[in-house]
Amino acid sequence: MTTRYLLMLLSLALLTALSGCKGLGQRSGSTRAVPHNGSRAIEAADLGARLKDQGLLDQALLEFERAIEINPTMTTAYMGAGDIYREQGDFANAETHYAEAVRTAPNEFDPNYWHGYALQMLSRVTEAVRAYLRALAIRPDDFHANLNLATAYLQLGENAQAVIYAERAVRINADDGPARVNLGAAYANANRHGEAITQYEAAAELMPLTSQLLLNLAESQGKVGRHAEMAGTIREVLRQDPSALACERLGSALFRQGNYDEAFESFRRATELDPEHYPAWNGIGVCLLNRYLWSQKEDLNALDQARNALRKSLQIERNQPRIAELLTRY
Repeated sequence: MTTRYLLMLLSLALLTALSGCKGLGQRSGSTRAVPHNGSRAIEAADLGARLKDQGLLDQALLEFERAIEINPTMTTAYMGAGDIYREQGDFANAETHYAEAVRTAPNEFDPNYWHGYALQMLSRVTEAVRAYLRALAIRPDDFHANLNLATAYLQLGENAQAVIYAERAVRINADDGPARVNLGAAYANANRHGEAITQYEAAAELMPLTSQLLLNLAESQGKVGRHAEMAGTIREVLRQDPSALACERLGSALFRQGNYDEAFESFRRATELDPEHYPAWNGIGVCLLNRYLWSQKEDLNALDQARNALRKSLQIERNQPRIAELLTRY
């Protein structure tokens, strides 16, 4: 598995698993209403806010929608309804309501920020970037907007832009673990792995040692040739959360240290945990090809097993030109 995929996996996890935490922290989403007519709309929106505070979300939503029907330019009603939909995980309806809030109050921060958040959760990342940029034009030093924008740029593969906003988020709040992770991911995607390691290690002091954080740290350690440290980091992952990915990454680290038998066993264990994890089949194939070559090309059984492993990998993922070339050569 490539570094880029690992880092993207981490970013997506931040968006989903940490959506209620400080990295992508929730705000109070209400904003002031633009001038409007009709006390009935004000009364409905106020009642909706009170019901929401009491946890009566369905009734609150009905009141916010009633206020919108009475006054279609009422920002607070759109924001109140959008917040409820967001908290319920209904990001499609949340996006619709936040978009209307932006239409009625384009120069306010919260509608633009939460519109970006909803778009990002819907994987409409390019649109989310535009929304976050509008929010930051209003409030440039907002931590969450900078953090989320950096994550969005990571998702788009725009690494230079990701670095800019990830660095800004860390400057604003240097004690936030997910912000450090995002900056590490941005550095790693920009092939600045030494700096990435610094950020991942800082994050490890500020947040729980999740397997994804440790895997990203290990990947950057490997990129700078610190293979023994990479292996140690992945062994910690395996103690926490055994997985095919972790076993395969450990096999890669061991192989680069010349521990070929241990590497082979780690690759084999990865295929036991997930037979569809094709990088582990590649590792097995390379280990067996090495065994064949070391035998002065006499160990034909190793050669046959290597071919079978590489074929298995290509059956799972055909777009591997280097593996296809290796199989053709042998």
